[in-house]
Amino acid sequence: MNASLLAVLNDAERLLVAQTERAELAALDEDAAIDLETRIRRARNKYVGQYRRAASAAVPEHGGRGKARPENTQAAMKAEAFEEALSRVSRRVATLARQAAAELRAERLAAAKAAKQGRGPGVRTAAPASSRKGPAVTGQRTGDRALRSPASEKRRASTLASGARRQAKRDSR
Repeated sequence: MNASLLAVLNDAERLLVAQTERAELAALDEDAAIDLETRIRRARNKYVGQYRRAASAAVPEHGGRGKARPENTQAAMKAEAFEEALSRVSRRVATLARQAAAELRAERLAAAKAAKQGRGPGVRTAAPASSRKGPAVTGQRTGDRALRSPASEKRRASTLASGARRQAKRDSR
Protein backbone atom coordinates (compact mmCIF):
# COMPACT_ATOMS: atom_id res chain seq x y z
CA MET A 1 0.00 0.00 0.00
CA ASN A 2 1.09 3.56 -0.64
CA ALA A 3 3.17 4.95 2.25
CA SER A 4 1.34 8.29 2.16
CA LEU A 5 -1.97 6.49 2.73
CA LEU A 6 -0.53 4.54 5.65
CA ALA A 7 0.89 7.72 7.18
CA VAL A 8 -2.61 9.18 7.53
CA LEU A 9 -3.88 6.21 9.58
CA ASN A 10 -3.61 5.97 13.35
CA ASP A 11 -2.17 2.87 15.08
CA ALA A 12 -5.44 0.95 15.39
CA GLU A 13 -6.32 1.63 11.77
CA ARG A 14 -2.82 0.67 10.65
CA LEU A 15 -3.18 -2.65 12.49
CA LEU A 16 -6.51 -3.27 10.80
CA VAL A 17 -5.01 -2.58 7.37
CA ALA A 18 -1.98 -4.75 8.21
CA GLN A 19 -4.34 -7.71 8.65
CA THR A 20 -5.10 -7.46 4.94
CA GLU A 21 -1.58 -8.33 3.82
CA ARG A 22 -1.17 -11.49 1.76
CA ALA A 23 0.36 -13.66 4.50
CA GLU A 24 -2.25 -12.73 7.09
CA LEU A 25 -5.13 -13.28 4.66
CA ALA A 26 -3.78 -16.71 3.70
CA ALA A 27 -4.06 -17.84 7.33
CA LEU A 28 -7.75 -16.90 7.62
CA ASP A 29 -10.65 -19.27 7.10
CA GLU A 30 -13.84 -18.13 5.35
CA ASP A 31 -15.67 -16.95 8.48
CA ALA A 32 -12.69 -14.98 9.78
CA ALA A 33 -12.18 -13.39 6.36
CA ILE A 34 -15.84 -12.36 6.24
CA ASP A 35 -15.52 -10.87 9.72
CA LEU A 36 -12.42 -8.92 8.67
CA GLU A 37 -14.21 -7.75 5.52
CA THR A 38 -17.07 -6.45 7.66
CA ARG A 39 -14.71 -4.51 9.92
CA ILE A 40 -12.83 -3.02 6.96
CA ARG A 41 -16.08 -2.08 5.21
CA ARG A 42 -17.35 -0.38 8.38
CA ALA A 43 -14.16 1.70 8.64
CA ARG A 44 -14.28 2.59 4.94
CA ASN A 45 -17.92 3.67 5.21
CA LYS A 46 -17.07 5.79 8.25
CA TYR A 47 -14.41 7.81 6.45
CA VAL A 48 -16.38 8.05 3.21
CA GLY A 49 -19.25 9.48 5.24
CA GLN A 50 -16.96 11.92 7.02
CA TYR A 51 -15.49 13.06 3.72
CA ARG A 52 -18.89 13.53 2.10
CA ARG A 53 -20.36 15.40 5.09
CA ALA A 54 -17.39 17.76 5.42
CA ALA A 55 -17.24 18.39 1.68
CA SER A 56 -20.99 18.95 1.40
CA ALA A 57 -20.78 21.48 4.23
CA ALA A 58 -18.23 23.41 2.17
CA VAL A 59 -20.34 23.39 -1.01
CA PRO A 60 -21.84 26.89 -0.45
CA GLU A 61 -18.44 28.56 -0.33
CA HIS A 62 -16.69 26.40 -2.97
CA GLY A 63 -19.51 25.47 -5.31
CA GLY A 64 -19.07 21.67 -5.17
CA ARG A 65 -17.71 18.77 -3.15
CA GLY A 66 -14.90 18.22 -5.64
CA LYS A 67 -13.71 21.81 -5.28
CA ALA A 68 -13.76 21.46 -1.49
CA ARG A 69 -11.57 18.32 -1.60
CA PRO A 70 -8.22 20.01 -0.90
CA GLU A 71 -9.47 21.06 2.54
CA ASN A 72 -10.66 17.54 3.31
CA THR A 73 -7.74 15.35 2.23
CA GLN A 74 -7.28 13.35 5.45
CA ALA A 75 -10.73 11.73 5.38
CA ALA A 76 -10.41 11.13 1.64
CA MET A 77 -7.02 9.44 2.07
CA LYS A 78 -8.28 7.27 4.93
CA ALA A 79 -11.27 6.25 2.83
CA GLU A 80 -8.95 5.39 -0.06
CA ALA A 81 -6.66 3.33 2.21
CA PHE A 82 -9.59 1.32 3.52
CA GLU A 83 -10.95 0.94 -0.01
CA GLU A 84 -7.70 -0.72 -1.10
CA ALA A 85 -7.73 -2.95 1.98
CA LEU A 86 -11.35 -3.85 1.34
CA SER A 87 -10.59 -4.87 -2.22
CA ARG A 88 -7.85 -7.25 -1.03
CA VAL A 89 -10.09 -8.83 1.60
CA SER A 90 -13.03 -9.10 -0.78
CA ARG A 91 -10.88 -10.93 -3.32
CA ARG A 92 -9.80 -13.38 -0.60
CA VAL A 93 -13.39 -13.92 0.56
CA ALA A 94 -14.44 -14.60 -3.03
CA THR A 95 -11.62 -17.13 -3.46
CA LEU A 96 -12.53 -18.90 -0.23
CA ALA A 97 -16.22 -18.94 -1.18
CA ARG A 98 -15.41 -20.49 -4.57
CA GLN A 99 -13.30 -23.16 -2.87
CA ALA A 100 -16.04 -23.93 -0.34
CA ALA A 101 -18.64 -24.13 -3.11
CA ALA A 102 -16.44 -26.51 -5.11
CA GLU A 103 -15.88 -28.72 -2.05
CA LEU A 104 -19.61 -28.76 -1.27
CA ARG A 105 -20.46 -29.59 -4.87
CA ALA A 106 -17.96 -32.46 -4.93
CA GLU A 107 -19.34 -33.74 -1.63
CA ARG A 108 -22.91 -33.64 -2.89
CA LEU A 109 -21.98 -35.33 -6.16
CA ALA A 110 -20.21 -38.09 -4.24
CA ALA A 111 -23.25 -38.56 -1.98
CA ALA A 112 -25.58 -38.70 -5.00
CA LYS A 113 -23.32 -41.17 -6.73
CA ALA A 114 -23.22 -43.34 -3.61
CA ALA A 115 -27.00 -43.20 -3.25
CA LYS A 116 -27.44 -44.14 -6.91
CA GLN A 117 -25.26 -47.20 -6.39
CA GLY A 118 -27.40 -48.28 -3.43
CA ARG A 119 -25.06 -47.52 -0.56
CA GLY A 120 -26.17 -44.00 0.27
CA PRO A 121 -27.10 -42.55 3.65
CA GLY A 122 -30.78 -43.56 3.30
CA VAL A 123 -30.10 -47.30 2.89
CA ARG A 124 -29.93 -49.44 6.05
CA THR A 125 -28.73 -53.00 6.01
CA ALA A 126 -28.28 -53.70 9.72
CA ALA A 127 -31.83 -54.46 10.95
CA PRO A 128 -34.63 -56.28 9.16
CA ALA A 129 -37.88 -54.37 8.56
CA SER A 130 -39.88 -56.42 11.09
CA SER A 131 -37.64 -55.55 14.05
CA ARG A 132 -37.84 -51.78 13.56
CA LYS A 133 -40.15 -49.64 15.67
CA GLY A 134 -42.25 -46.81 14.33
CA PRO A 135 -43.84 -46.19 10.95
CA ALA A 136 -42.51 -47.81 7.82
CA VAL A 137 -40.09 -45.71 5.84
CA THR A 138 -41.56 -44.84 2.45
CA GLY A 139 -40.79 -42.29 -0.20
CA GLN A 140 -43.95 -40.32 0.68
CA ARG A 141 -43.75 -37.07 2.57
CA THR A 142 -45.23 -36.99 6.05
CA GLY A 143 -46.44 -34.36 8.51
CA ASP A 144 -45.95 -30.73 7.52
CA ARG A 145 -44.00 -31.79 4.48
CA ALA A 146 -46.91 -33.72 2.99
CA LEU A 147 -48.45 -32.19 -0.09
CA ARG A 148 -51.95 -32.25 1.41
CA SER A 149 -51.45 -31.63 5.12
CA PRO A 150 -54.03 -29.68 7.14
CA ALA A 151 -51.60 -26.76 7.39
CA SER A 152 -51.07 -26.57 3.64
CA GLU A 153 -54.82 -26.92 2.99
CA LYS A 154 -55.54 -24.03 5.36
CA ARG A 155 -52.85 -21.90 3.72
CA ARG A 156 -54.23 -22.72 0.27
CA ALA A 157 -57.79 -21.86 1.34
CA SER A 158 -56.64 -18.60 2.89
CA THR A 159 -54.86 -17.62 -0.33
CA LEU A 160 -57.91 -18.42 -2.43
CA ALA A 161 -60.20 -16.49 -0.06
CA SER A 162 -58.00 -13.41 -0.05
CA GLY A 163 -57.91 -13.47 -3.86
CA ALA A 164 -61.70 -13.79 -3.97
CA ARG A 165 -62.09 -10.86 -1.57
CA ARG A 166 -59.75 -8.74 -3.66
CA GLN A 167 -61.67 -9.57 -6.84
CA ALA A 168 -65.02 -8.85 -5.17
CA LYS A 169 -63.72 -5.48 -4.03
CA ARG A 170 -62.68 -4.64 -7.60
CA ASP A 171 -66.01 -5.84 -9.01
CA SER A 172 -68.00 -3.65 -6.62
CA ARG A 173 -66.37 -0.42 -7.83
